[in-house]
Amino acid sequence: MASFRIINSKVVVSSVVNLKFHEHFRNLYHCKKMKKGLVLGVYEGEKNDVVLTPSAAKYNELVNGKLLENISFSAGPILKKSKTRVFWSMESGEYNCVAVVGLGKQNLGYNSLEEIDEGKENIRVAVAAGCSALDAVDIKSIEVDSMGDAEAAAEGAILSTWIFQEFKNRANKKKLPTVSLYGSEEEALWNAGKIKADAQNWVRLLADIPANFMTPTIFGETVSQVLIPQGVDVIVHDELWATKKKMGSFLSVSRGSSEPPKFVEIHYKGAEPTKAPIAFVGKGVTFDAGGISLKSAASMDEMRSDMAGAACVAGLIKAAAELKLEVNLVGLIPLTENLPSGTATKPGDIVTAMNGKTIIVDNTDAEGRLILADALSYAAEFKPQCTVDIATLTGAIKIALGNAATGVFTNSNELWELLRQSGSITGDRMWRMPLWQHYNNQITKPFKAADLNNFARVKGGTSCIAAGFLREFASSEAPWLHLDMAGVMGPTNDEISYLTSGMSGRPVRTLIQFVQNIASGKATCRR
Repeated sequence: MASFRIINSKVVVSSVVNLKFHEHFRNLYHCKKMKKGLVLGVYEGEKNDVVLTPSAAKYNELVNGKLLENISFSAGPILKKSKTRVFWSMESGEYNCVAVVGLGKQNLGYNSLEEIDEGKENIRVAVAAGCSALDAVDIKSIEVDSMGDAEAAAEGAILSTWIFQEFKNRANKKKLPTVSLYGSEEEALWNAGKIKADAQNWVRLLADIPANFMTPTIFGETVSQVLIPQGVDVIVHDELWATKKKMGSFLSVSRGSSEPPKFVEIHYKGAEPTKAPIAFVGKGVTFDAGGISLKSAASMDEMRSDMAGAACVAGLIKAAAELKLEVNLVGLIPLTENLPSGTATKPGDIVTAMNGKTIIVDNTDAEGRLILADALSYAAEFKPQCTVDIATLTGAIKIALGNAATGVFTNSNELWELLRQSGSITGDRMWRMPLWQHYNNQITKPFKAADLNNFARVKGGTSCIAAGFLREFASSEAPWLHLDMAGVMGPTNDEISYLTSGMSGRPVRTLIQFVQNIASGKATCRR
């Protein structure tokens, strides 16, 4: 006989409660045994209710309304944005575990104040939350609702389920979930999102590998092994080549290290040979101790990722090849370590860049601009339609912007607007900084011994001054953008729930979107 208890004048059937309790754990055990789950999305309705996505609505029909019934029972009328509920055994078929996640308000788009597509970003965040909830109960095969934008869903799923664990013993490595699209609709968009997320995860991997396993030589070999099988041309130039090219600025940085410098040149040919390429230049300092101008020991280990700009260029070209973008790209990556030694460049030394300009090296820890100077000069030889350099260049950009956005300096209003729009789509935003003659004057006018100094003897504006330095070497024949990504490289990604701690791989998806828009004819490279 069932027993009864009176609580707030309501009759509770204890035997039914106990039955539900035991059924819950039986289903949990069965779910873990099957290890297959599904992530579905719901919106906040206008009438204090939930609105199912089309895929969730179809699944609700499949299980005879049990999905909505379970949501109401466990979460009340509304499931807030990024909040999840996991349900077990709503069907006897393929999916024993279903994570339902809140997407927030329906029909959200571009938020002009935040400069982000809220709808896309909410999908990334929601999918990441759903995958995390299933992973937490040991579900390693996960299918994901497209939630109205399969590309964003793929990005959220694939980025959130990846972690850096390259050097853990196999027994201690976490088994990562595999994720795929639920259903066959929007499969092309899902695949595009997967390519972009995979590219970012590769950049995360390259940037997080310690410097003793990611020397200039190893970086060149790694990029060659990945890109050449995809039909991309990769040339790894040596120190002798750089010497013949008169890259005195680049080579001055390498003098303190026993690791030989390399210069990686990458060609992706997706368009007619007569079409001018877009040149991408990436800073590749595989470890930066600061040289004679030695950095402090605190967090110096993070300087293993001072080649994150180089990794972004490689990741971009990998994605372009996989997406078969109809565009020609040239990637130029100067690679070196920056270490102190008896042979290292000393503060006050004067070096000559490839374009003939002489540079006083006042601060050897301002080395990124020295290697980029020669790479930008070399980029002009390809007569590009535009040139983009990307670098972890200054700590000052992190002070200015935090990890919210990449700082952008450019002489092209049209390309800036295209890059800004690309960042709003990907959720990896850009912010324009001034590129005024005022900053160039800080590194040219006060100095009589050489054409310019690599470090201004002023307080403030150091990110702008660094960009002004690079402006002295960028071709005047084509538009140019400089991206200072030091603030977004990682290793903390606290405000981005679909990125775990570690190097972030940002902003490679924005670069991919930028190139996609140019390749599709939505924009051209003009000043």
